[in-house]
Amino acid sequence: MGEIDPMQAMVALFAAIAFAAIVFILVNPYTSGEKKAEKRISSISKSGVRTSERRGAADQASARRKAVADTLKDLEARQKSSEKIDFHLRLQRAGLKITLKGYWLMSLAAGAGCTIVSLIAFPTAPLAAPIIGFVGAFGLPRWYVARATKVRQTKFLKEFANAIDVIVRGIKSGLPLNECLSIIARESPEPIASEIREVVEEQRVGVPISECLDRLMQRVPLAEVKFFAVVIAIQQKSGGNLSEALGNLSGVLRDRVRLQMKVKAMSAEAKASAGVLASLPPIVGLLVYLTSPSYISLLWQLKTGQLLLLGSAFWMSCGILVMRKMINFKF
Repeated sequence: MGEIDPMQAMVALFAAIAFAAIVFILVNPYTSGEKKAEKRISSISKSGVRTSERRGAADQASARRKAVADTLKDLEARQKSSEKIDFHLRLQRAGLKITLKGYWLMSLAAGAGCTIVSLIAFPTAPLAAPIIGFVGAFGLPRWYVARATKVRQTKFLKEFANAIDVIVRGIKSGLPLNECLSIIARESPEPIASEIREVVEEQRVGVPISECLDRLMQRVPLAEVKFFAVVIAIQQKSGGNLSEALGNLSGVLRDRVRLQMKVKAMSAEAKASAGVLASLPPIVGLLVYLTSPSYISLLWQLKTGQLLLLGSAFWMSCGILVMRKMINFKF
């Protein structure tokens, strides 16, 4: 055997040492637990970040809930402070462009007309004339105002969802809220155009949007208008996607209108029956008076007949109120 060259032996030794060092460096993190510690530290840091993100989202959600609660409390406080409704506001709700003086003059004219008609129709019952005149002066005008208010609010509610859709499309296209309201005031049908026009004109003179919507709720006391005011007020205070919120509100309003139409369709038969039953006694009495007045006139000529008429009117009123309670649904 030949002798081993010392130089080659040294090179081989150094190569072996270098290889062993490289192997040790690569294997040591896995055998000593450093890799596991790094993984554990990274997992702990990621969980901390996730926890902080969750806490941030929870804090943001709680802040929005608090803003919603504060807004609802403010609206309820304002509504309670303005519970006393004067007659001028009632005329505004009915959409009647008359003054209080004109209203009372028309009421007196209606009372005088009803009194004259009563004297002509029932000459043998003079006591009925002042009663009918009182009802004509104070009851008939108020009934007309209430009826006009209901009709106007129904028309407003019918177009309110379309108006909100106009706002949603305008905001998505980059228009501000004021310009969207101006478009509704110009192009929407009545009565929603006049009401939104009032809001736009109040904003032009510097009234805040929250106060404008409060006045709108006073003129149009509907739950849908209150929802709209709450959404706008929350967006003004805490921010958020107004178009998405109003789009959801529009869908809710359409569902409410659809439910209202369904309830009316289901209760139409009961309302027709109640109307027939309530109108049958006075119609029969009128027909009997036209055919044989001497036969039925004993009811208001004799005290016994007058007592019977009062009792019949009382029980008829009770029956009408019971039927009205049965066919009116809250939704």
